[in-house]
Amino acid sequence: MSLDWYSAADDPEVVEFGPVRALSIMGQGEPGGAVYGTSAGALYAVARALIGVAARHGRVFEMPCLEGRWWVEDERPPFDVPREEWWWHLFLRLPDAAGGAWDDAWVDEAREAARHPAAARVQFVTFTEGLCVQALHRGPYAEEPKTLARMEAHIRDAGFVRNGLHHEIYLSDVRETDPEKMRTILRQPVRAA
Repeated sequence: MSLDWYSAADDPEVVEFGPVRALSIMGQGEPGGAVYGTSAGALYAVARALIGVAARHGRVFEMPCLEGRWWVEDERPPFDVPREEWWWHLFLRLPDAAGGAWDDAWVDEAREAARHPAAARVQFVTFTEGLCVQALHRGPYAEEPKTLARMEAHIRDAGFVRNGLHHEIYLSDVRETDPEKMRTILRQPVRAA
């Protein structure tokens, strides 16, 4: 099983991850829409400030990849639900190397330093993804259903069912428009059927 958070094979694979810490913000709305943009801006503003706070405490790290956990509160399949009704947690994972150094005081200081109107919505979270099926999606987000269908077949064939929120890790800049450069890890928590 793979242990690298930022690595995935082209073909669906089973992986397992323990707890991770992150800065996170939750919202509802279409990807790239106004609420999403304001929320992502706040998340990055707090993260930039936290990088400075951490450096003053001897914990140097670079800006991590943007990630999102997505869901709909509807009985319809997600892609049948209008995008403005999609819910998400956007987050930036904090490095494990800092160990127990991350704490609410650092995040509070970063929120204040960020001076962003939505900075108060950015939270310091810990979550455990556990057992997952994942695959690397190459190309536009609109073509993700092809990769997701392969993952769904792998989940079923391996005797699993979904067990958590759909997770995406944007290895390329989310503003990238060249399909040849777009890379996204698609990850789905699972459990035995």
